[in-house]
Amino acid sequence: MAVEQTLVDRPADAASEPALVALVRSAVAEAAPPAAAPAAAGVPLYAPRRKIYPQSVNGTFRRIKWAILVVTLGIYYLTPFVRWDRGPHAPDQAVLIDFSTRRFYFFFIEIWPQEVYYLTGLLIIAAMVLFLMNALAGRVWCGYLCPQTVWTDLFQMIERWTEGDRREHARRDTQGWTAERIARAGAKHVLWLMIAWWTGGAWVLYFADAPTLVKQLATLQAPFIAYAWIGILTFTTYSLAGHMREQVCQYMCPWPRIQASLTDEHALNVTYRYDRGEPRGSVKKAAALRAKGQPAGDCIDCLQCVNVCPGGVDIRQGPSLGCFQCGLCIDACDTVMTKIGRPTRLIAYDTDVNIKRREAGLPPVFKIVRIRTVLYVSIIALVAGLMLYTLATRQAEGLAVIHDRNPIYVRLSDGATRNGYTVRLLNKSLEPRRFLLTGEGVADGLIEVVGDTTSPMGYPRVEIGPDQTREIRVLVTSYLHLPPAASIPLTFRAIDMETRRQAAATDFFKGP
Repeated sequence: MAVEQTLVDRPADAASEPALVALVRSAVAEAAPPAAAPAAAGVPLYAPRRKIYPQSVNGTFRRIKWAILVVTLGIYYLTPFVRWDRGPHAPDQAVLIDFSTRRFYFFFIEIWPQEVYYLTGLLIIAAMVLFLMNALAGRVWCGYLCPQTVWTDLFQMIERWTEGDRREHARRDTQGWTAERIARAGAKHVLWLMIAWWTGGAWVLYFADAPTLVKQLATLQAPFIAYAWIGILTFTTYSLAGHMREQVCQYMCPWPRIQASLTDEHALNVTYRYDRGEPRGSVKKAAALRAKGQPAGDCIDCLQCVNVCPGGVDIRQGPSLGCFQCGLCIDACDTVMTKIGRPTRLIAYDTDVNIKRREAGLPPVFKIVRIRTVLYVSIIALVAGLMLYTLATRQAEGLAVIHDRNPIYVRLSDGATRNGYTVRLLNKSLEPRRFLLTGEGVADGLIEVVGDTTSPMGYPRVEIGPDQTREIRVLVTSYLHLPPAASIPLTFRAIDMETRRQAAATDFFKGP
């Protein structure tokens, strides 16, 4: 169409064929879309990282974060030194991962190495709790409970204490290296390294007796693996919390991308209520517009919400991966709203559904109980219930029986029938135990442990050391006249002679 219109607008001499061809080419060139400009040489694909100077802020959510920081770090650093009496043969550290005895101790709970299903259950519960948090309040884990967030908060507090708040710190960075700046930066990095070192040191204390290992570390007598892991964790804590900060959350952590696919329109998120904040303007301009009866927003474009954000995100531009939903922008905005005499919570935990409902003149709705939250809670309750049931009903003793295959039975000279078995007894406790071995199913069956001369015939006693298994050879003899090719169910029981607890295993007694 563009070529035809050009031909109509630009009549040419019909007798002049070259002129007609030139006219057609000109029209085609004008109608064609412009060619893409070549990429400028040397232009980077990504914007360079800008240093973020988060400003200190006071308010409800900042106090919540301080409280969580104190509680979580207190638990992490002090738990290895908590004692718990488990008896003379068990360690008295409340929380301990003991590789020497292949045990995990958590106060009154003791997990054995073959009980890996408890770890599976804990992972399922942790995943469901994260999903539930996301369904209720978005990235509340990232903003308050994530270790990266907690340690970054601590490192930023030290940075403000040594180098000043936002403006003072940024001003010093533009003035070059002075003696004062070197002293302040040096003090900051020394404190960072001390915290990082104690973080790594606290971690290794969960794998050995804490007071003993601390003494060994101080006297340079600890195992090399302890020093190695302290060095690794010191480096990672110092790097991630001190230098990488928001980059860990935005680029390294997969959870922001996962939670984005799990959220819905009813999940509460830190939200700029644009229905109330727009159009933006200064305090005087907004007051003038309201006096004339014209719409005016509460946002005065002060940028305090951006200045306090650890990720440097402008929450007014909507959700983004860089927003950790820590709520500090809510505190900053509330402070400004209070000063200018406007209602607080211009930024708040809210949903886009409620913003649209308010614009339509409808009251907001908050759906905490919905299908996905009920599903998550149900899965958590089910898995936790199964784990508690198996933990309450598990046994510290075990018994396994294997029948001899060749020969499957032996006919004795006095007419009796004898079957042989390999019996393995398991003692999971950390105390030596004595078991009485019995058999049920063969009425006159006599049980004999090969090599045992101390136990009476038919009532063998078996001693097993702490956290050990013992394999014994057992013979069962019967004088009954069994039917040809008879196979009688036979149940072995190992009864603890002190606690009377028992373990059982079923096999068979074969007749001629």
